[in-house]
Amino acid sequence: MNKARKNRNVNISELSSATVRFAGDSGDGIQLVGSQFANATAVAGNDLSTLPDYPAEIRAPAGTLAGVSGFQISFGDDSVMTPGNKPNVLLVMNPAALAVNLKNLEKGSVVIANSDAFSPAALEKAGYASNPLEDGSLDNYRVIGVPANTMTENALKDSGLPKAQALKCKNFYMLGIMFWMYGLPLGPTREWIKTKFKKSADVAAANAKVLEAGYDYAETTEIFDARFQTKKSPVAPGKYRNLTGNEAAAYALITAAKLLKKKLFYGSYPITPASEILHTLAKHRANDVVVFQAEDEISAMCSTIGAAFGGELAATGTSGPGLSLKVEALGLAVIAELPMVVIDVQRGGPSTGLPTKTEQSDLLQAVYGRHGECPLVVLAASSPADCFTTTLEAARIAVKYMTPVIVLSNSYLSNGSEPFRIPKLSELPKFQVSPLPSPENFQPFMRDPETLARPWAWPGLKGYEHRIGGLEKAEGTGAISYDPENHERMTNLRAEKVARVVKEIPPTKIFGVPEGELLVVGWGSTYGAITSAVTEARRAGFSVSSIHIRNIFPLPPDLGAVMRRFRKVLVPEENSGQLRMLLRSEFMREPLGLNKMQGQPLNSEEVLTKIKEVLRGN
Repeated sequence: MNKARKNRNVNISELSSATVRFAGDSGDGIQLVGSQFANATAVAGNDLSTLPDYPAEIRAPAGTLAGVSGFQISFGDDSVMTPGNKPNVLLVMNPAALAVNLKNLEKGSVVIANSDAFSPAALEKAGYASNPLEDGSLDNYRVIGVPANTMTENALKDSGLPKAQALKCKNFYMLGIMFWMYGLPLGPTREWIKTKFKKSADVAAANAKVLEAGYDYAETTEIFDARFQTKKSPVAPGKYRNLTGNEAAAYALITAAKLLKKKLFYGSYPITPASEILHTLAKHRANDVVVFQAEDEISAMCSTIGAAFGGELAATGTSGPGLSLKVEALGLAVIAELPMVVIDVQRGGPSTGLPTKTEQSDLLQAVYGRHGECPLVVLAASSPADCFTTTLEAARIAVKYMTPVIVLSNSYLSNGSEPFRIPKLSELPKFQVSPLPSPENFQPFMRDPETLARPWAWPGLKGYEHRIGGLEKAEGTGAISYDPENHERMTNLRAEKVARVVKEIPPTKIFGVPEGELLVVGWGSTYGAITSAVTEARRAGFSVSSIHIRNIFPLPPDLGAVMRRFRKVLVPEENSGQLRMLLRSEFMREPLGLNKMQGQPLNSEEVLTKIKEVLRGN
């Protein structure tokens, strides 16, 4: 540490939590510095929640509004449950990033801008007639202009790197400033740089030097006259790792296969925003993980069915458009009664829609979107870390009941991250597979008396040979049957088998009082926003409680009774009201809705406003 760092005295404010947003062109490395900032906050002992926000166009022109990439993080004590409503600090790398994000800032917030990027041409692309850093239009904000391009070039003037390559390091210069502002350690990012650029020592040295230079600039420049310190989150002892929802889902599948003492087969076709599951599992191919990148969604689904028939833990992942292509083969999985996990990372639709933005619009497709009477189990994860728990539960149910299970995630959960405590082996669920009868007593569609699951026999087991396919099976023997009464009996058996999964659902937990004026019912990624909003509303004296549903189909058996104990029910969701429709048809109750389809997650402020509106009789 140099003398300047030792001698500089600044005002340090302690915060329970803080929200920061990084924004710029995709080529500015916004997601990279955002993820490094998140890792540093995790190492510092903060709880955190992140929201990567990618541009929908793959190659949007540089400097345009369509090309802006963002990364928002809220961090602090254990009150952090969402990426935050509005950032306290907005860091922008160009005018377009400022134009896109300024509307989300409260007056008095801090704006840190790369002033070198505010050239006449860049201002024109962003729709500015004059420079907002100089024309007084930002007087209601605390604006700090940083000549990041110039300072980066100066720091690397003796590096030997070409100017264009040197300027690519400017994101680390701005990251160094942010580390100083929040008192975060540089060490984790230094180590990451060494690993990331180990094949290019000069690039590694340049990024590390620029990171230090940005930190020193903030330390020695008088315009940075305040620092912030966030309260640490009380955490249970254990080993933690910062995981995205997609990474958590991938590790859950590996864990499930290990618990089953089987190989994991993952057949998938790359699709935003589910591809990271494929990428993560591909790194573990030496660990009894078989990854098959298929030529399309149909072959991905069919290969997964083949792996399940082959006796291994089988899974596939996709997003809404891919799930549409998988559904015919999913019917084969249902009638063949084979266990597998299908992860649907939802995004904005229909069609290509908003491929990099979040939504919860596949719920009805997951529950009903197949031809024929074709029931299967549907679960929904509530946070990035919960993607592990929910995916592991999906695998457990799949093999116990011999059924496909769909796990609903979405872009917000899959790309967002939070600290995840790695569970001990003793904390993991027990996997139960019905033992095979003796060969002379075996019938491929005989039933377990508790679960109605058929035996999981696979090719190569002597005495257990049987026919498989999409035609209707005779009860017990599994022979092809066109008998009408048998078809109805098998249809009812498959439905009853899925219905019996309610035995696996624990009693519904109510956040707040067990009865009252308003119950807020959520599912999936709205958990953090709803819980934060209900907490604030209860502090203000409102009679409101909340529940969050993981089991979408079948629904919790006590859900109707819980809902009846409240005068009104509100369902916030990022679609036009799909869970609300499901609840109305199931319980003959007319819930109120809070619906958002803007490619952005619901935030606690929006939910709190709706709670107050409902309870004030508006």
